[in-house]
Amino acid sequence: MAESEDRSQKTEQPTEKKIRDTVEKGNLPTSREAPVLASFLAISAFLALQARESGQRLLATLQTTFDNPLQWELETSRDALHVLRMLSTESALFLLPAAAFLCLGGVLASVLQNPPQINIERIRPKASNISLGAGFTRIFGPRGLTEFAKSVFKFIMIGAVVGTLLVSNAGTMIKTMLADPVQVPELVLDLAMKLLSGVSIATIVLVAADIAMSRIHWRRDLMMSKQDIKDENKQSEGDPMVKQRQRQIARERSRTRMMAAVPGATLVIANPTHYAIALRYSREEGGAPMVVAKGTDLVALKIREIAEEKEIPVIEDKLLARSMYDHVQIDQMIPPEFFKAVAEIIYYLHTREGSKVSVATA
Repeated sequence: MAESEDRSQKTEQPTEKKIRDTVEKGNLPTSREAPVLASFLAISAFLALQARESGQRLLATLQTTFDNPLQWELETSRDALHVLRMLSTESALFLLPAAAFLCLGGVLASVLQNPPQINIERIRPKASNISLGAGFTRIFGPRGLTEFAKSVFKFIMIGAVVGTLLVSNAGTMIKTMLADPVQVPELVLDLAMKLLSGVSIATIVLVAADIAMSRIHWRRDLMMSKQDIKDENKQSEGDPMVKQRQRQIARERSRTRMMAAVPGATLVIANPTHYAIALRYSREEGGAPMVVAKGTDLVALKIREIAEEKEIPVIEDKLLARSMYDHVQIDQMIPPEFFKAVAEIIYYLHTREGSKVSVATA
């Protein structure tokens, strides 16, 4: 019940991060029937390309061995090992190409479904693999029932194909029992080719359906709930509350540094209570006046308070203060559009006897 409720909440498509993490863990959609089809095709290719030649060579060796057994000396164990080694070598030359075809088919069946990757996660021991509850769910759950249905369908389909071919070739098999033994391998090879071809064609339908279903099930298992997406966003972008706290700490530190720079200002341009911009200007440094602090409301009042304590001139100009606040940046020179207005203020302060400006610009 809990599992069905949990699945009903997963209404959102998986994100790119969820898919990427799943692929990195080795959880990829795979068809279990594809390797079976690859095995059938590999054996068919071996029978068509290699079996006839290899079989004839093996048959010739066996025929030579058993037609004239007196040619072999079997007086000692070394002689017996020599005969067995020779027969084993010929048998291996017949079987190794078949094994190579099967290995190649299995590798191609895997590579064509998903890109190859090395992943330790797939072979890492898991408690769920030996859990009775998990095993019961795998066998009798939806996935297990699907596998059972596929097995039944495969048994019926392949059985029908094999039965049809055997019935249609019943006369050939009867003739094989009465034919020259030398012709038996060729007749058996032809019959095996027909059987494997029929089974492979029938299995292609099952494999195509299984590949499609495996991807549908894989995509369905990756579905996410809205809470999953929120949690993922928190992990990738950080907790909003933590980020807000970090921004608050950064603002407090910036404000502290700004207030520490106010005593070095040359003048403060302010709206009576809402805006304040502290500027520093020195002819020796050159360039335009530098903004050392700015603020509104309580910060503006604090700037004015420090300026008054340090006897820094405070010029009240509502329009200029508000306009400058929106366009100037701390630790940067004022924009060119304010040069004239600020220059007039500095000139005015410079002409005042005993002002801080006259001392700084002397």
